[in-house]
Amino acid sequence: MKQITKTITSELQALSNAEKREIFPKFFKAGKGEYGEGDRFLGVTVPNVRAIAKQHKDIALAEIQELIQSEWHEVRLCALIIMVEKSKKKDEALRKELFDLYLSQTKHINNWDLVDLSCRFIIGEYLLDKSRDILYQLAQSPLLWDNRIAIVSTYAFIRKGQLEDTYALSDLMMHHPHDLMHKAIGWMLREAGKRDSKRLYDYVMHHRADMPRTMLRYAIEKFSPTERSTLMKRV
Repeated sequence: MKQITKTITSELQALSNAEKREIFPKFFKAGKGEYGEGDRFLGVTVPNVRAIAKQHKDIALAEIQELIQSEWHEVRLCALIIMVEKSKKKDEALRKELFDLYLSQTKHINNWDLVDLSCRFIIGEYLLDKSRDILYQLAQSPLLWDNRIAIVSTYAFIRKGQLEDTYALSDLMMHHPHDLMHKAIGWMLREAGKRDSKRLYDYVMHHRADMPRTMLRYAIEKFSPTERSTLMKRV
């Protein structure tokens, strides 16, 4: 283990909160048979993880890779936040390295918070002016977290008014078996609706008969009560 991994782990352990350490495994479904099975938590809040990440934002990519493979959830999160900070630099070669590193480690980016706090910046923003084919590959991966990375990365596109991939990936994963994906797809559709509410309304109207209910509820959250009532009806 590299010294920086020991140092960052120790610094995070020093910020451990006993109550959070007890709550997090339940909140992130780390029990047997759950999606986060086996994950271990120090009990450190996100603001505190960010503070530690900020102190170590200049570490090397090889050191980040070791951190991202940690048994501790918050150490992996710290690594991802460092990657996000590095990705903000206008250095195309570095951004490509971060993109490649991220995709090589997705089995360790193994809970919804780890995905949601990182993929938009490291994957989505990198792909703004590039082919999005990799997202469709991730969408068809057997790994749940690859699937979530695919759809949540489109948040970067939505913020630029580019909605096509969000809808295309929603079509592709409409009948995903996992509730976490229903929530993620519904969330991204809702965000797309903020840019073009008519398009979202028409999309949901077309798919309301077979769209999972959780996905539907998330997608239409910003519509009026009357519109929501209409869209919730099965036809």
